[in-house]
Amino acid sequence: MPKKWTASSIKESKGRQKLICLTAYDYTSSRLLDESGVNLILVGDSLAGTILGYKNTLPVTMEEMLHHTSAAARGIQNALLVADMPFMSYQVSTEQALTNGGRFLKEAGADAVKIEGGEIRVDTIKTLVANGIPVLGHIGLMPQSINQLGGYKVQGKKPPEAKQLIKDAVALEKAGVFAIVLECIPPRLAAEITKAVKVPTIGIGAGRHCDGQILVTHDMLGLSQDLSPKFAKRYAELGNEIKEAVKEYSKDVQSGKFPADEHTY
Repeated sequence: MPKKWTASSIKESKGRQKLICLTAYDYTSSRLLDESGVNLILVGDSLAGTILGYKNTLPVTMEEMLHHTSAAARGIQNALLVADMPFMSYQVSTEQALTNGGRFLKEAGADAVKIEGGEIRVDTIKTLVANGIPVLGHIGLMPQSINQLGGYKVQGKKPPEAKQLIKDAVALEKAGVFAIVLECIPPRLAAEITKAVKVPTIGIGAGRHCDGQILVTHDMLGLSQDLSPKFAKRYAELGNEIKEAVKEYSKDVQSGKFPADEHTY
């Protein structure tokens, strides 16, 4: 595989290796993930909760996403950088989607964009891909549709829903996506979808049979203030470590221990 990951090399990785994917919203985070060998870095609209303090992803604007994508892009040398297209930045028309998708590549330095939705997004995805904008698909639980879905719930548990998700995945592949995110669906269904398409599937709460996995980095590192979702394994508890470091710093300042001679000019 090439040193610099592209939409094409991600697509061609199916059956060769598991894709390692995480989120980043700034220069420091993206640089650390890139240097750690992550294949795909997503500037997710999950920054709504992790960075901006919104209750869900719906309020995030194009300008906010462009700002954070630009910052993340400066820290990446090898990973593929994908930007989430926020709510109402692509739904109105294919022209709107093309304009906004182009901004992510032209202004913010993204390599590709991510769009939520299955068969309903086929025309939009075809238009973007035909105009040189690689697209990462996303089906299953779609956070931008929580009002319609009735909250954050597992999708595809009923046979009709499962059948539709398979149809959605096949439709996305035919439309030209280079990979598909499968969020919060039963593992057996994720395995079936993974076999049904020739592009990689990237799971988040979809079991081990996908071609890759993605997590919100704040969840994985224990930085989330709220409870993490069931599927998010916490590999560190940096939130607690930060609090302890701040407490130690506070004590040193109050006692006069900091700054010491070695910290002064």
